[in-house]
Amino acid sequence: MKTPLLIVDGYNMIGAWPELVLLKKQDRLEDAREALLHRLSNYSKYEGIKIIVVFDAQLVPGITQSYSKYQLQVIFTEEGETADSYIERIAGQLNDRLTQVTVATSDLAEQWVVFSQGALRTSARELYKSIEKTEEAIHQHQTDIKFENFRRNSPWTPEQLAELEKKLHDLS
Repeated sequence: MKTPLLIVDGYNMIGAWPELVLLKKQDRLEDAREALLHRLSNYSKYEGIKIIVVFDAQLVPGITQSYSKYQLQVIFTEEGETADSYIERIAGQLNDRLTQVTVATSDLAEQWVVFSQGALRTSARELYKSIEKTEEAIHQHQTDIKFENFRRNSPWTPEQLAELEKKLHDLS
């Protein structure tokens, strides 16, 4: 089975996800990037998917860098390179027999280029819905764990309850 790798066009997500659009309109681009990275990090850890998030350095001049944050690889492209061209290049390089690359972007031209290289594509909306489903699953998992050992002040031990259940079954 191939190892999944998700490459995310960061500013494309910021321009499409409702809460991130709101932050962007309030000139809080750094907060929008942080919120995106936080949600992607939870998704990555829960689903077991490696994620690379790519941002255009054009919107943050002079910041060309690559670093790891929240167990995500975050890349700001070089000043002369767009996030689209960077994603198209690395999607082709990283998509091989062992790795299945999926690119998250709503840019149709970029989707067709990565699709022609054998990578999968998902839109910003589809990724948003997947992350919402995962967040619901995480919440449900937390609730299940919270009540896993919950008892209503019962004087019975689990062994005694099992024995009572057996006796009830025998009597019926």
